[in-house]
Amino acid sequence: QVHLVESGGGSVQPGDSLRLSCVVSGGKFSNYAMGWFRRAPGKERQFVAGTSWSGSRINYADAVKGRFTITRDNAQNTVYLQIDSLKPEDTAVYYCAGKTSGTFNYVYRELEEYTYWGQGTQVTVTS
Repeated sequence: QVHLVESGGGSVQPGDSLRLSCVVSGGKFSNYAMGWFRRAPGKERQFVAGTSWSGSRINYADAVKGRFTITRDNAQNTVYLQIDSLKPEDTAVYYCAGKTSGTFNYVYRELEEYTYWGQGTQVTVTS
């Protein structure tokens, strides 16, 4: 059984930075395309960033380009989301997700495409 566990969220001020981590266990992490999604209060869960299994392909939502950076460490079974210049509108629960992609080096953006999900980590940005 595959488990995803996020960490690194917290309450911060505008302009601060956070690095979220997602550790994957129970499967072959290097076969998974990985993504980060977020659900802001009163909104649907939305794609934030994604990486192919190799890390060579990366994609971001327009709203976060230039401030968010997704990386992965296949040796540590971990995907990261670096968030800089945090804004109040970044307040949300952040989820990581995984999908078996085999050798298909692709980034998935749709929520329905992902098989595995973590429980989420809360990020609150307030002054």
